[in-house]
Amino acid sequence: MASVRDLVGGVVGAATLWALSAANASAQVETIRVGWCARTISSAAAPFAIATKFGWFASDGIKVDLVPLPGSGDCTKLTATKDVMFSLPSAEPVLVIRQQGAKIKFFYTAYQANIYGFAVPEDSPIKSVADLRGKKIGLIGMGSAGAIVARALVTEAGMDPQKDVSIVVAGEGAQTAAMLRGNQIDALSQFDTQYALVQNAGVKLRRLDHPGIDKFPSNGFIALEEVLKDKRKQAIALAKGYAMGTAWAMANPEAAVRVLWEVYPQTKSTGKTEADAIRDDVATLQARALSWRYEKVGATKFGENVEANYTPYIAWLVKNGVIKDLVPASDIITNDMIGDINTFDRGKVEAEAKAYVAK
Repeated sequence: MASVRDLVGGVVGAATLWALSAANASAQVETIRVGWCARTISSAAAPFAIATKFGWFASDGIKVDLVPLPGSGDCTKLTATKDVMFSLPSAEPVLVIRQQGAKIKFFYTAYQANIYGFAVPEDSPIKSVADLRGKKIGLIGMGSAGAIVARALVTEAGMDPQKDVSIVVAGEGAQTAAMLRGNQIDALSQFDTQYALVQNAGVKLRRLDHPGIDKFPSNGFIALEEVLKDKRKQAIALAKGYAMGTAWAMANPEAAVRVLWEVYPQTKSTGKTEADAIRDDVATLQARALSWRYEKVGATKFGENVEANYTPYIAWLVKNGVIKDLVPASDIITNDMIGDINTFDRGKVEAEAKAYVAK
């Protein structure tokens, strides 16, 4: 029969082995900084929260540190300087900085359809871009892609963005709504989830029609080419977890919001009832979900970078003076990792989401 000392020794030994194993597992998880290209982490970040909560990032060896930044321009610059390993900006600043020598590429298109364009208060007399002459247009920040898109759309309408309109900073959410109510600005050049946040703050908006840019891709994961070579495993882990989180969030939006609140407590609104907070955050998530759906733009997998959509977008940006030189889409996109990113059972992920009950 084993002695008490032997039994105690066995327990201590097992505990020591478990502790060493946990320490080794922890040491193998690398924290990666990912630029989130807005100051506010909204419910559109639910895929990150879901992949974090269910351990999908950790099982692939990463922990995501989501870093809020003023806009896509800032995300792109900090990716170029390696202050963040990856970020989630729109294409315009990537094209601009690449022509300045920074070898950056998209390896996953997250928002397949255009999320940008002008919006005005629902009762505004402004009906078209041409009606913006002499008006003030509000951005979330000068580093936002909304600034680039605004100038391009105004140019396309035959106006000079330096003379015929005023482009100003209007902040985000409630701050933007207050400026609209106070007639300090006439229109917005922001994006889908920001428009949802403004509406949640009580100002109903109407989007102006921009049919020519509907299929242009918006934001995606970027990295320096050298980082994609040296940190390929981490890039795949990030995008795969995000893709799984996207599928989960679309299958159960309300539960996705509750997971978001759990992982990022600062995202839960204060001063609202639980029901109102859920309603508003689900509305914001669903605004973004429209561009998560890849099928409508000709993609066949999560994150696929559709060259046929990037090519006309680049041409449009050249035509409207955003970038000088026409470059092939292959200069800024790679689908090299898409197969590895999509190695999960989407049906299983969606079924788990639908069955999930938040505590």
